[in-house]
Amino acid sequence: MTGSPPPQPPQRPQLPRLPRLLRPRALRPGDIVVIASLSGPLPPAYEPNIEQTVVVLQRMGFRVRRAPLLRAGRQHWWSAATPAEIAAELNGLLRDPEVRAIVASDGGQTALGYLDLIDFEAITADPKPILGYSDISLLHLVLHARTGLVGFHADMAVPGFGGHWQSAPTARRAELEHLYTRLLTDTEPLGALPTSPTWECWRPGRAEGRLIGGVINRIVLNQATPFALPLEHFDGAVLFWEEMGGLASYVWSYLQVLRHSGILDRIAGMVVGVPREISGLEPGASPTLPEIVLDALGDRDIPVLGNVDFGHAGPNLPMPVGLRVHLDARKRTLPLLEPAVGHGHGAG
Repeated sequence: MTGSPPPQPPQRPQLPRLPRLLRPRALRPGDIVVIASLSGPLPPAYEPNIEQTVVVLQRMGFRVRRAPLLRAGRQHWWSAATPAEIAAELNGLLRDPEVRAIVASDGGQTALGYLDLIDFEAITADPKPILGYSDISLLHLVLHARTGLVGFHADMAVPGFGGHWQSAPTARRAELEHLYTRLLTDTEPLGALPTSPTWECWRPGRAEGRLIGGVINRIVLNQATPFALPLEHFDGAVLFWEEMGGLASYVWSYLQVLRHSGILDRIAGMVVGVPREISGLEPGASPTLPEIVLDALGDRDIPVLGNVDFGHAGPNLPMPVGLRVHLDARKRTLPLLEPAVGHGHGAG
């Protein structure tokens, strides 16, 4: 009499493959860069910021156009236009072969309204850099999740090129201009991002992984939609985030959401940008931002580099979503190990 066959171990579910990294083609001198309203409106007082941005981009060697919705004073509620109108303009820019990069004019509160209207096939067919942070970080996360596109979490027109850049010391402006030119045109890795005395080691250690992140409230909101990044995207990733406005307790709550969702258990490291206008984080206040972060992490022994100069405090160091970095929190270094752009469309 033959015995019963031994029980078979349960089949492990097949993990979804991460999308192949989709790099835009490197920009060349004379390429067209379009400044577009991808979220909030352009108040008339900030028209000079757009004009300054044009000067900066031209100095980098590009031709600059303004998208039609970028008109001072044009507004629908808190947006430059309805979500459908913004999506139609964005899709038109994505499909236009002459347009080689898109720079957001500003952040805002609109991207959530048109995620389901984006032409993802146009991105796959002709990937191009989209620059911006704040609300635009939501686009980076969604586009990276759906197509593998490298997201250019970087300065935009009103608060960036035409704002913080203009008040920065001359040497800093030159450093940023050189860095952004290389970001958009160089098919070699950028290497170490220029460090600043503000950088702080909140927990020592080293990690290597893909940069994933943005404004922390947008990360949390996106994970509640059908456009959420699969949790596997966070395996071994270096999570970067920043925040503006609200309360210190909100930041703690967002980190708790990331803990409950399992994201904090998957990441290999964390990079935190400079906070801005967060009530409860004033000098001498308790708890401090490092205390909030380490409280949420608990005994997860991962490196944390804090107060890195990206976010609403500006100017922004670029944090390209999807690129591998080497984080050394003790040495306070963050080299980019891959180029953000490639030799041809979708270069891997």
